Formats: sequence, C-alpha cells, structure tokens
Amino acid sequence: MSNNERIFKQATWYGPDGTTLEPLIFEQSVSGRIGHVLPDLHNEIKAEVGDVSQLIPDSLKRAQPPGLPEVSEVEVVRHFTRLSQMNYGVDTGFYPLGSCTMKYNPKINEVIASLENFTQIHPYQDESTVQGALEIMHKLEKYLCEIAGMNRVSLQPAAGAHGELTGIAVIHAYHKSNAELDKRREIIVPDSAHGTNPASAGMYGFKVVVIPSNQRGCVDLDALRAVVSENTAGLMLTNPNTLGIFEEDIMEIAATVHNVGGLLYYDGANLNAVLNKARPGDMGFDVVHFNLHKSFSTPHGCGGPGAGPVGVKERLEKFLPVPTVEYDGENDKYWLNYDRPHSIGKVKSFYGNFNVLLKAFTYILTMGTPGITEATESAVLAANYIMRKLQDVRGYGLKYEPTKPRKHEAVLSARPLYDDTHVSAVEVAKRLLDHGFHAPTIFFPLIVDNALMIEPNETEPKETMDRFIEIMTKIAQEAYDKTDYVLHAPYNTSIGRIDEVKAAKNPILSWKMYRTQQKSGV
Repeated sequence: MSNNERIFKQATWYGPDGTTLEPLIFEQSVSGRIGHVLPDLHNEIKAEVGDVSQLIPDSLKRAQPPGLPEVSEVEVVRHFTRLSQMNYGVDTGFYPLGSCTMKYNPKINEVIASLENFTQIHPYQDESTVQGALEIMHKLEKYLCEIAGMNRVSLQPAAGAHGELTGIAVIHAYHKSNAELDKRREIIVPDSAHGTNPASAGMYGFKVVVIPSNQRGCVDLDALRAVVSENTAGLMLTNPNTLGIFEEDIMEIAATVHNVGGLLYYDGANLNAVLNKARPGDMGFDVVHFNLHKSFSTPHGCGGPGAGPVGVKERLEKFLPVPTVEYDGENDKYWLNYDRPHSIGKVKSFYGNFNVLLKAFTYILTMGTPGITEATESAVLAANYIMRKLQDVRGYGLKYEPTKPRKHEAVLSARPLYDDTHVSAVEVAKRLLDHGFHAPTIFFPLIVDNALMIEPNETEPKETMDRFIEIMTKIAQEAYDKTDYVLHAPYNTSIGRIDEVKAAKNPILSWKMYRTQQKSGV
C-alpha cells in the first residue's frame, strides 16, 4: 500500500488479546463493578412519603433487574470516545451523500439550541410561560411560508418521510371533505422518485401509479396525460428531480393534474437547489414538506433528530395537524389553537422537534436572504463542477442530457467500469472510504444503472472537491490496473469488508438478539 493510500486511517481499537474489534459495552461488563454511587436517600424519602415500594403498582414492577452492563465510569467514557473516533460524520470529512444534503452545521446553531432558556422549558408548561418559544415557532412558520410560497405550515412532523405521510394525510382529508375519496384512490409518482414517496402513499391506502421518465430524465408528459383521471388524488414530485434536473415542464405538469381535480405534492428533499430562486407554490404545488435537518443545515444521523414541516395552500389550511401556533396582535401574545374540527389530528407528541426547529431558525436568521441565495448558487456550482470533471473519466458516464447543467446533485453511472472490470458502484464507494471520503448514494435512482449520486452542497471548499475528483479518477484507473484489489476494499477503515447479504438477512440489532444467536450457534 502506498503512502498516499495511508493518508487516511480510521481509528482502530487494539485489545489485550490482540483483537481489533471494539467490544460491546455489555461484553466489558464485570459483575459488581459500578460507575457511580448515588446518595442513600431512603430514610429521607420514607419520612416524606412512606414506603416507596408501595407506591409502585405490582404490574409495573420488574420480575428481574433490567440487565444493564456493570462498568466503571472511565470504561464508559473510553468506550464511547473510541466509538466516536471510529465513526464518520460531516464534522470530520466530506459527505457527498446525494439527495440527502448532509452539509456542515454551523456551531452557532448548536450553541443557540443548547441555551438553558430553551433546554429547561417543558411542553406541558402554560402558554404564558413559553411565549418566546411560541414566537420562534410562529416566525419560523412565516419564514417557511415565504420561502416555499405556501399559506400555512405545520412544524409538527419529525422528519422528511413523516412530513410526506402528513402531506398525504392532508390530501386524503381534502378529497374526503369533497366526498370524492371513494373514487380518488391513485397517487402518481415518477420512476425517479424517492422510495418514501410510494411508501407514504401506500401506507395511506392509495394505489401507486408509476410513470416513466422521458429521454431527458424528466416527467414524460404523454405518460402523465395517459394516467390522470377522475381517480387521481395527486402527484408526488420533487423539483429538481433525483437526477438533479429541473422539471422545465412543471407548469404544464401542474395544470395536467389540477385539470382532473388532483393535488400536487412537493417532496422537499431537493429544496436546497432552489432556495430563494424558485418556490414550489409558484410552480403549482399544493403541499410541500421541508427537510429542516437537511436544507437548513442541521444534519441528522442514525434516524434523527429531524424536522419535516408541511406547508399547504389556503384551501388545505384547515386540515393541518393540531395545534397551530397563532398570534393575538391585540393582546400581543402567542397561543396554541386546538379548535380545528377539520384537522387530521396530531402526528407527533407535543409540537415537533423543537431543538431542530431552533437550529433551522438560527440558520435562516444568520444567513438572511443574501446568504441563502448564495448558498443555493454555490451548491449548484459545486455539483456541476464535479460532474464536468468526472463525466468523461474512463469508467464513468452520464446517462441523461450529458451537456445539460444539473442543480444541486449529479448522478454518474459506473456501468462502463463494471462492463470492463466487474468493479461496480459499490466497490467505488467502498474504496472511497480508504481515502477518507464518505461514499455517495449508490444504485439510486433506479433509472441509472450503477448510479453514483453525488451532492457536494455549498459548504465544501474547492480543494476538497478537487481531492474528491482526483480520488474518483484514481479509483477508476485502479479498477483497470488492479481489479482484484479494488474488489476487496476498504482497507483503512475500522471494520473491513463485511458480508452485506448476511447482515441484511440475519441482523443482530440488540444485545438480547446477540446472546440468543450465540446460544443457538448461528
């Protein structure tokens, strides 16, 4: 391995027995070992309330202890510190994860969200005691309405997919209120759609109708016209689409759906490409979800926390989740409105992931209109820069409209590389890990064979992108020169090549599952 390949080396734990696998915290457990001694308040509590054990119903008492690991404080600290060093995140390196906008989160956002004024409040407090928090939520809603061209926004949904489901619920409620739900059972999605689109529609009982993309990688208008009917409940679409191509026929697409009584749903995953440049509401969309944890710079990981607010046009306002945050100008106070008889109800406990909302609010205030506009322009420039540098590299290709500019992301194909060497997109992604880069999204969208979906976003300097381009080029050349070597990557990571099929078919998701499988010898 050359020195150049060893520039990046992920942290590895070396145990006393020579193993390089970090043991689970349960495996480090030693009977009787403790991490902290709590003060003995038994007598004080007993004097105050009597025998505490009698206050707990028998039905809630455990038959056995919870089975927590028995470790010292220093062992806990070292274990999780080592795990953090073995992990990869946007604070440690380039994260070109297409269609997810995993950009750097300015630390001012974290500082504001961690202020005691916010962290010490409780959702059960009386409205009069949390006026500041309600004011922030009310103002954030107004900002999002302006950004997306919507009339009202609910901040309640906890993530993008959750926002999708909420948006579909609003469409469902709208058609039901018009006594048309019995016939409007179809949701149209393009073949390039995010997988959550058909999943959300299907979860709400709609039939999913898939339409193909045309030769330009956009919605095929003839195919759309052929499927719309009085059975159409709506169309789910993101613009620009998952290829990074702006749907130039969007006004005609909207008219086609509206003319048969359907609604347009905007998947906000790609909103980062058009912030302050184009508004979904102006394109004809009736419902939109925002990924505040993506476009507004609060990257999520491991499933959360996120925030997926949903905005709607005026005719759909009454269906939004309860409560909405209202402002009484006469008395200068904010209040929560639960008196909404047409609402779809609550979709999450309380009022949303407030800390994520805070970070997005801070981002909008610190960036301002000029900053958000510049961020969009920089994101588009970065995506096109990488695409142009890589599209003619031997082994890669660009399936749709190779001369046409992209927006926030570009989708290359590693199919030529696979045909020549049997090195697929997954091997390219794994070899990237050896050089300290997170892998881009691979094998999506499905309409691009061996897809490599790259979104650099606006936060990366040119030097980082040039290094990424250099390594992508080098990996392609390696595939031709040292095919077998690339096929077994990665080499510099804490965990090497894993059996992905086994991991998918035989997941071990908990200590209990691990022990069960150990005993069964699986």
